Amino acid sequence: MLKKFTVKNYKNFKDEISVNFENTAGYQFSTDCITAGTVSKMLIYGRNATGKTNLGKALTDICTTISGGRTYLDTGIFLNADSTEETATFSYEFRFGNNELVYRYARFSHQKLSDEELLIDGKTIFHCDFENNKFDFKNLEYINAETASTDRYLQSIDIGEQEEPQEPKLPFLRWLISNVALSNDSVLIKLANYTRRMLMITAGNGMLRISRRMNDSFYELLEDPDKLKDLENFLNEMGIECKLVLIKLPDGQRELYFGHEKLVPFYETASSGTLALVDLYRRLIPKSWDPSFIYLDEFDAFYHYEMAEKVINFFKRRYPECQIIMTSHNTNLMTNRLMRPDCLFILSGAGTLTALCNATERELREGHNLEKMYISGEFDKYE
Repeated sequence: MLKKFTVKNYKNFKDEISVNFENTAGYQFSTDCITAGTVSKMLIYGRNATGKTNLGKALTDICTTISGGRTYLDTGIFLNADSTEETATFSYEFRFGNNELVYRYARFSHQKLSDEELLIDGKTIFHCDFENNKFDFKNLEYINAETASTDRYLQSIDIGEQEEPQEPKLPFLRWLISNVALSNDSVLIKLANYTRRMLMITAGNGMLRISRRMNDSFYELLEDPDKLKDLENFLNEMGIECKLVLIKLPDGQRELYFGHEKLVPFYETASSGTLALVDLYRRLIPKSWDPSFIYLDEFDAFYHYEMAEKVINFFKRRYPECQIIMTSHNTNLMTNRLMRPDCLFILSGAGTLTALCNATERELREGHNLEKMYISGEFDKYE
């Protein structure tokens, strides 16, 4: 699991900001927010423009770094506009079984790496300084990767005497995982499997905007009666009482309907909240694998507070071990009945992330009304 994440000089985070998943306070209620002593369900509050979306982008940056293959769609500013530093730094600390793994790197931009380092159980496995062409691979045997042809890797990133603009440097960790026959129980395989199942979802009624091709793919899935029933059950569980019907039209197109005496077109008549739920379902539930980490940005933007509570409880039941961070402005969710003070956080405009249990001099207990305290200004110092 991810133990701790730290980023600096990225977008609006000029100074270092950390998310420490192991900093728990030992509460004996809402224990389903904790897995193996680590925070697995987290809710972040923050005023507009404090960087909630940017924090999610930073956390999931490792996915592209290790796995590649995805085009980074974020074309906005990368480095903090007020900083004079030339790189943004990212640090991820993981625990896999008995192994502690730290992966750090620095970037000039979305595509260009400056520095990369891997530590396992406190030992530096490799360090790549791309800016100064200095590389240290001396401890690869610690992970049984001493057969790796590092010369071939260096040749692949060597620009020689060329004066043409160089291609982005290939992260050594990505190359290592792809080119070395690692055992199935290798900590690097566990890391790759974890990062491959990390997701960031900005929930909303995006079903109206997705391409016809993506709709067709989703409809093909729903042709399975069990899958269609699963979606129907999901909506019913969220409080949307309905019956769904999928029909293949004479031109071969498929359309989804609400089942009444007369069929009612689904996407033309469904509410924004219902569309947001279906969009969330489409992007997450039907996958053949369980996610390891989900960042749900503004997940309840279209939901009534009761539906938002149901969504949180659904994720707790469906993905008990998955680390899920949700962002929200809905203070109705700020309750010990649903979460707990060490899993509720405030992201400030100054770029600090503070758990509610650390944002007051009071000893927060199960009986405290956290929402009332928040609205009355108890935690204003940390906003």
